[in-house]
Amino acid sequence: MELFNVYPLVNITPVKALGAKLWDDKGQEYLDFYGGHAVISIGHSHPHYVQRLTEQLQNIGFYSNSVQIPIQQQLAHKLGRVSSYEDYSLFLCNSGAEANENALKLASFHTGKKRVVAFKGAFHGRTSGAVAATDNPKIVAPFNADHAISFVEYDLAAVEQVLQGGDGCAVIIEPIQGVGGIIMPSDEFLTGLAALCKQYGALLIADEVQSGYGRSGKFFAHQHAGIRPDVISVAKGMGNGFPIGGILIAPELKASYGLLGTTFGGNHLACAAALAVLEVIEQEDLLNHAAELGHYLRSELEANAGAEEIRGRGLMVGIKYDFPIKDVRDKLLSDFHIFVGNASDPTVLRLLPPLNITKAEVDRFLQALYTLIPAEVKK
Repeated sequence: MELFNVYPLVNITPVKALGAKLWDDKGQEYLDFYGGHAVISIGHSHPHYVQRLTEQLQNIGFYSNSVQIPIQQQLAHKLGRVSSYEDYSLFLCNSGAEANENALKLASFHTGKKRVVAFKGAFHGRTSGAVAATDNPKIVAPFNADHAISFVEYDLAAVEQVLQGGDGCAVIIEPIQGVGGIIMPSDEFLTGLAALCKQYGALLIADEVQSGYGRSGKFFAHQHAGIRPDVISVAKGMGNGFPIGGILIAPELKASYGLLGTTFGGNHLACAAALAVLEVIEQEDLLNHAAELGHYLRSELEANAGAEEIRGRGLMVGIKYDFPIKDVRDKLLSDFHIFVGNASDPTVLRLLPPLNITKAEVDRFLQALYTLIPAEVKK
């Protein structure tokens, strides 16, 4: 049997990783400035993370949600305290797409309605409802295309026009679009959006799958706007590479047996990984580190990168040029051994390094970029 070939692969085989570095099967070292799509939040193979998982595996790795699993409650308490959402509830699942799927389902159950407002450029995952709310027709199969989704720009009047139809169950938004190219709605827009949802009885879902867990310099990117969504979806950096996701649910939304469910969600190993991430975030003060180093990175880029625009917050950064960045990205990897990301906008270079990246490692990336960019800018 062969693998189902859906991924364009670079010819590199990582076999070891530590902090922000990877080594391939030939012994070549790489700097990871992308974290496997923002997944590596506390650095590869962090010793506390490895210890937590090892100890858990030596005891029990899995049993289903039909029994008491105290580590789930430990995770819920810790996440509530660190994120400042202690009054919310936590439902655990396995991925960002599954988190968004459950968020949308919960909104529909709660309101008895089915229409979802989503935004141009959005990416919410590849499961049925999540992919329907993703603004990329190429990945939406006919089977997924019949969901009631209205795509709008960041325009409060356009949102209100849809909600006035009376069938809106939810508005789902990335406080910072990742795949879309590090696009940020303004804080004022998010504040107005929260007010519209309250006015028309729709739930506000903040998709923090990529922008959450300290990535923006606050625990959640929407906290820069001072809003409190009804549901917050999380994944990626939550487990530092171990598959885990979840939704944080406002106290007004009540649980009932069978309302949501999962076999693997919240298993012992996943919860151990997620607890380790939160413990390291606290112990190493990574929220402040991400804010401070992110400010340094963006300031340097604004001054020296020759870009049209530097986007983002914290260590979620987009560099927009007036030319496609594919060659720059390829040369950063081939010539300087640095992993970076792209976006649906081919002119945007996407940076998502581990939150504990060092200033020296940031400077290594900057010098490599500056070496490449002058030739590109002159084209």
